Amino acid sequence: MTTTLTVRPVLSRPDLLAAPVAAALHGWTEQSAAQVDVAEIDPDLADTAAFCDRYEVALEDSANCVIIAAKRGGTTTYAACMVTATTRADVNGLVRKHLDARKASFAPVDAVLAATGMEYGGITPIGLPADWPILVDSEVAANPRVVVGSGIRGSKLWLPGRLLAELPGARVLAGLGIPLAQPSH
Repeated sequence: MTTTLTVRPVLSRPDLLAAPVAAALHGWTEQSAAQVDVAEIDPDLADTAAFCDRYEVALEDSANCVIIAAKRGGTTTYAACMVTATTRADVNGLVRKHLDARKASFAPVDAVLAATGMEYGGITPIGLPADWPILVDSEVAANPRVVVGSGIRGSKLWLPGRLLAELPGARVLAGLGIPLAQPSH
């Protein structure tokens, strides 16, 4: 990992975490928590492309947490999808089928923020409501050191992707991330 950031052990900087993220990490084993680092960033650069460009982080090493609203009948359930920043979640294919939903779409931001206690641009699978499934692309799970949100816009977490795959309710799915369309020249 090449970066212009100063990373610290995550539990040494709880001020850089949303409350539900800090609570979840404090519930991890000491061995797992010791593998997670946090770095303070400019909150105006929390969005993936700006963050990666400014702090010299490869897009392949950054994972986005996309919250999906899945509907079947009159019931709406939420799920998190973890995909690399070089891909987008296969919402209408794999996600919809996996969640057995008639319709799947991006969840309304206001509903997500209210349910998670996190900030837009900092959503992370760590500390999400316990009943939300977490779908992790196999590329994210295999990454030895992936960057994810911390629950706030002012910091990012670094951790082995396998720790995301080990979260309660997590399921690793190959092909969850679809490559982004390449611009034509």
